[in-house]
Amino acid sequence: MRFRHPDGSTVHLAYCTNVHPAETLDGVLAQLRDHCEPVRRRLGRDRLGIGLWLARDAAHALVTDPAALRGLRCALERRGLEVVTLNGFPYQGFGSGEVKHRVYKPDWADPERLEHTTSLARVLAGLLPDDVTDGSISTLPLAWRTAYDEQRAQTARTALRTLAERLDALEELTGRSVRVALEPEPGCVVETTRDAIAPLTAIAHDRVGVCVDTCHLATSFEDPHTALDDLARAGVPVVKSQLSAALHAEQPHLPEVREALAAFAEPRFLHQTRTSTPAGPRGTDDLDEALAGDALPDAAPWRSHFHVPLHAAPAAPLTSTLPVLESVLTRLVGGPHPLTRHLEVETYTWQALPPELRPRGRAQLADGIAAELALARDLLTDLGLKELP
Repeated sequence: MRFRHPDGSTVHLAYCTNVHPAETLDGVLAQLRDHCEPVRRRLGRDRLGIGLWLARDAAHALVTDPAALRGLRCALERRGLEVVTLNGFPYQGFGSGEVKHRVYKPDWADPERLEHTTSLARVLAGLLPDDVTDGSISTLPLAWRTAYDEQRAQTARTALRTLAERLDALEELTGRSVRVALEPEPGCVVETTRDAIAPLTAIAHDRVGVCVDTCHLATSFEDPHTALDDLARAGVPVVKSQLSAALHAEQPHLPEVREALAAFAEPRFLHQTRTSTPAGPRGTDDLDEALAGDALPDAAPWRSHFHVPLHAAPAAPLTSTLPVLESVLTRLVGGPHPLTRHLEVETYTWQALPPELRPRGRAQLADGIAAELALARDLLTDLGLKELP
């Protein structure tokens, strides 16, 4: 979906396909048919943006076979879909029964991460619509925080500089500009937007910036205005933003709130949980850890890294951090010029919701994704952007 900002520039809105498990190119092509095109039809649009997730094997097939890349591009056009951004965070196995810490491997100190992201950039340059010259790729925030020493930090910085040089060469070759965005996430080396400033200014290349995920920012209790002001002062670009909402519990000391939270503790993904205390933020690496005894202070609200559907907040006594998303979006695109032009709805946890909230089949999933995009569309038009055909 495309929107015209009052300054005349185009802002792109997509939804991320990591919600649909696929490890191979055939699986990606099936996603377009079974999920993405039905969402487009529900929205009544001739064109829908998707934030494509390409696992290692799918990316390798596309970058090594020009005919396969042309075939994917044709399939996108035939189904009324377009790609200006990729989710390069998960490497493989994101649809498996237990992801947890595996999603952070390989990290930026491992050579596989550089090669995979380079492949993604080459693929994206070949998928961008004819009238679009700028693409973006979100990636993990360097590494999970454990076993990350100065030697690995230096290796990661060198890899990102190498990537930036490759992206420069890619633009010279293709005329397409691709930028990469570190996505701060609780528990990682870069947990907050502020944590991103030092490594990114050390790399000092405008090809590498930040992806502001509004669920992650809210989970860490970051103030949106402070976070974006800090990035602006440091000259760190917001390459893209993922529009997502975290799980919020206002009174975690109450037994009924604990019971409601327990329904969201599940074995597939990590749900880092945080609270704000006078001494600073406190947290656990998963929701079940927070619920076990007194692992986390409960005198103030808790937030958990669980991407809940934008249009459907959990039932009381829980809610979501949608207001944080709205505040971030106002700052990103509500001013005289957009701070980023790539927006991506990323609710990948539909099938990890409590059983009574999960969609039953493809049709209900498509309904839910379309409803999220409709909400995001309304937020953008309320900010003065005009939806384009």
